[in-house]
Amino acid sequence: MSRVLRLGTRASLLALAQSRGLAAALGERVPGIRVELIPVSTPGDRDTQTPLQAVSDPDFFSSDLDDALLGGQVDCCVHSLKDLPARRPAGIRRAALPVRENPRDVILWRPEVISLVQAGEPLRLGTCSERRQRNVADFLRIGLPAGSRPPRLSFHDLRGAVDLRLRRLALPRNDAAALDGVVLALAGLARLWSDPDGRAAIAPLLDRLRWMVLPLGRCPAAPGQGVLAVECRADDAATQDLLRTLHDPDTAALLALEETAIATVPATDRAAFGATAVNHASLGPLCYLRGRTETGEEERLLWSAPASPSSAGASTAGSATGFDGIAWQRACTRQMHPPLAEVAALPPGSAVFAAYWHAIEQQPLPADTRLWVSGVESWRRLAARGLWVEGCGDNLGFSALTDTLRSPVLGLPPLTDWTALTYRWAVPGWQASGVGRVLATYDILPPEDPAIVADLEDQVRRASHFYWSSAEQYHALRAAVPAGAHHASGAGKTLRALRAAGLNPQPFPNGREWHRWLQ
Repeated sequence: MSRVLRLGTRASLLALAQSRGLAAALGERVPGIRVELIPVSTPGDRDTQTPLQAVSDPDFFSSDLDDALLGGQVDCCVHSLKDLPARRPAGIRRAALPVRENPRDVILWRPEVISLVQAGEPLRLGTCSERRQRNVADFLRIGLPAGSRPPRLSFHDLRGAVDLRLRRLALPRNDAAALDGVVLALAGLARLWSDPDGRAAIAPLLDRLRWMVLPLGRCPAAPGQGVLAVECRADDAATQDLLRTLHDPDTAALLALEETAIATVPATDRAAFGATAVNHASLGPLCYLRGRTETGEEERLLWSAPASPSSAGASTAGSATGFDGIAWQRACTRQMHPPLAEVAALPPGSAVFAAYWHAIEQQPLPADTRLWVSGVESWRRLAARGLWVEGCGDNLGFSALTDTLRSPVLGLPPLTDWTALTYRWAVPGWQASGVGRVLATYDILPPEDPAIVADLEDQVRRASHFYWSSAEQYHALRAAVPAGAHHASGAGKTLRALRAAGLNPQPFPNGREWHRWLQ
């Protein structure tokens, strides 16, 4: 049975793009449905000048859509969830939260940004968000390539359509409206790219811009970023049933985790905090929370950590002794390979993943390499050497990053055209990664001093709990590991390698979380 569903939407380029995507998804699920888009102008569309932090109306982006829905002019409405106030009008019900788009924030920079940084020029960034201004400023102090002095940043209010924001990166720098970077939601860019009209508008503006996909741990997004909310009238059961086919329980669960996390922050400070939750195949749901209060910076990771050693009965309270395998690695020697012909032959703009910052110490990269790294520490180290890093895996393993790397709007090549750089022992672990080429650029040589080895083995014999950041650490010391020891590792390739060695390690997001758990 056919039906016409009138879908109310804001009239912006992005709102129409996401509404068309929603209509297409509904058409795939409900045979015979025809969705008619009804553009509605809201106060937020009519007033594009007032900074969001100065807006006191909670219904700034929704009031006219609410009126159209309650007045019967439309059957349902679609909103960006983060634009909706917490309290909704009586008579309106949330019918669905569709599958979420990538929640990360990005910065798009004008092409000459590296030369500006190296010259010590002040950089003008556009965003209205207090959260973005504070977290981004903190991160860019280590995330931008090292220039002659720490980066000088100024933030400028930026609102309006995405294409209009991007145009400000093309203005001459002496223009008062010119910007050097704009902070945007990757979700909005991805939805525009998937829509023919949206892509036509932004594709020319993205040409030659430099990308920076911000790390979740240091720059989590607003709660609900990338989530759409579909609403209808509370008394319209038939429409609710139709829209319910779009609902994604995983999206709803992650949103609930973000809302729980942000509720732990005093209400007066929440505008300066981000909270982003993601699902990890080995760790389950993780929520990154970060921001600033009057007393300073706060950064937390919320996840379902295993029971602590004392509560699990593995040892009496306070008696668990830990050994971090990084102690062995620090006693080792890195032997760097000379520059590899395969790296030197990469064409400009090639995509490279550095598993560790050491991996490119002796490897000059081609111009405009699209360099991604494992985590923020590698990002910091390489940026300090003057390299432009485009994004990182937040130490969650390469497989947790691949969905982001496949986002079409980023314009990255398929994984088969990527090059991963790592150390020799780690190469076999990349076989199932999908990456086209994996190169060893250095070796880790075991310590030669018998006294050092004996001391490490003695520490291992006295330990009950172990954290291994590489399988090689375990193999080097396994003869001294006590029977019945508790093993843990990161959640990427090390986890798989230790399982292949016959262990059943407990995965952790990172070594810091393991140390916190052990205490």
